[in-house]
Amino acid sequence: MAGIYLHIPFCKQACHYCDFHFTTSLKYKDDLIAAMHRELELQKNYLQHETIETIYFGGGTPSLIGTSEIQKFIDHITSLCTVSADAEITLEANPDDLEQAAVSALRQSSINRFSIGIQSFYEEDLRWMNRAHNSAEAESALKRVQDAGFSNITVDLIYGFPLLSNEKWGHNIAKVIESGVPHVSAYSMTVEDKTALAHFIKKGIQPKMNESQSADQFLILTAALEGAGFEHYEISNFAKPGCYSRHNSNYWKGVNYLGIGPSAHSFNGLSRHWNIASNSKYIRALQDSILPAEYEELSKADKFNEYIMTSLRTMWGIDLIKIEQDYGKEQHAALLKDMAPFFEKALLKNNGDRVILTKEGKLFADNIAAELFVE
Repeated sequence: MAGIYLHIPFCKQACHYCDFHFTTSLKYKDDLIAAMHRELELQKNYLQHETIETIYFGGGTPSLIGTSEIQKFIDHITSLCTVSADAEITLEANPDDLEQAAVSALRQSSINRFSIGIQSFYEEDLRWMNRAHNSAEAESALKRVQDAGFSNITVDLIYGFPLLSNEKWGHNIAKVIESGVPHVSAYSMTVEDKTALAHFIKKGIQPKMNESQSADQFLILTAALEGAGFEHYEISNFAKPGCYSRHNSNYWKGVNYLGIGPSAHSFNGLSRHWNIASNSKYIRALQDSILPAEYEELSKADKFNEYIMTSLRTMWGIDLIKIEQDYGKEQHAALLKDMAPFFEKALLKNNGDRVILTKEGKLFADNIAAELFVE
């Protein structure tokens, strides 16, 4: 099994915190879409004829390009690859794009899962983030998608920013639980270089993010969602039983995937490559049938570190049997030795043949993983 990710790099406006590759100009939209179709053709054998289990439209804001273009991509992939009959096909969408006509059209397409970027139900929060939608659209779009018959939905929320009190955060979580969606992705606000938010903080216009606030709100989140029957199956992701994101779960489990579009990444178990983050250069290269990507062969240490980093984030954890089988008894013993301090501090626990993060350990997931890496 394998997955395909398509990066649609268009947005109506720039969110202050976002550092993904995107443009607010649709001037070369048709040329870029044509280039992405050409890349699909050139990369049709990248996944070694594996069955495609998931297709994910991300961005950017893929809901901006219209249902007909989305369906053309799906049809093209189906013509080039073997796509599973029950493939999960996800569209990231902003609430302001999910008007009735758009939702009705999408209902007739092959899209069967939505990732809706709500972020907050509070108007002042959305303005602070410079989101394109408002609080009323956040609620109405979600209900509209559900009323159209879509049930496989995830909602994105953000926490840990200055305007968000614990009371407001609790309200946002309660609204999502009340909506009945089976999946929630929640992210702590991070300050990325070259974003508007980073500039505002540097100039003293905005305060720095508060790590203590973020940690408190993470614990509020996990308690509320687990109390409502969600499983905390990855650091930032919660799902009702059996409703995990198959596409993202495959990333964390090391399943092969192909990324299409400017800045998209691909992984085939042996190497990874990433496309240039420039729309104009991407278009010109594909017009000449050249793949505009940089490549990296993965060493054994790279593969080990990547497995540690991704698996530790999930409720399935690090498989100690796999470590011994793939990397040998010596590496298995060294890993257990490196883990010992975290067992003592109750940040890790041994769950049979798997090692998982404790509730407290989830607050330090990246730091713990880094300490377990090999040179």
